[in-house]
Amino acid sequence: MRPEERATARRILDNRLNLLRESEALACPPRGWIRAIREALGMTTSQLAGRLGVVQSRVPALEQSEAKKTVTLASLEKAANALDCRLVYALVPRRPLEDLVEERARHKAKQWLESTSHSMALEAQSVADADEEEQLKRLTRQLIEKAGSELWDGDE
Repeated sequence: MRPEERATARRILDNRLNLLRESEALACPPRGWIRAIREALGMTTSQLAGRLGVVQSRVPALEQSEAKKTVTLASLEKAANALDCRLVYALVPRRPLEDLVEERARHKAKQWLESTSHSMALEAQSVADADEEEQLKRLTRQLIEKAGSELWDGDE
């Protein structure tokens, strides 16, 4: 994917995921979605087992597996279908993707400039603070514009 395509992809994903970022509506109930919906529907574990095509004892195991976060997506999807629900799966960044890329680019730019600044200081060629900030902004912008996987190489 080219840099401009990645930037477009980030903007589109940020727009799609912004609604979910602050939403508590999708927070999993303490005992899991399967049990919460099954109980809200008034469905027994035997009835859900019948819809899933499994033995009754499998349903509490499935519900416990979901509550412990060890359930597979395939199992969740089968349970969702059996409950006449749709499985919704998403990774929701804590902050906009654009912010994550900008922060990372600024960090990389700062590392590079610190290294260069140290060498220049040894040669008695230091740069004024205002010039350093301008260089940092310019280099950060350049890194964002060509942002590829190398942006994520290295530390952390």
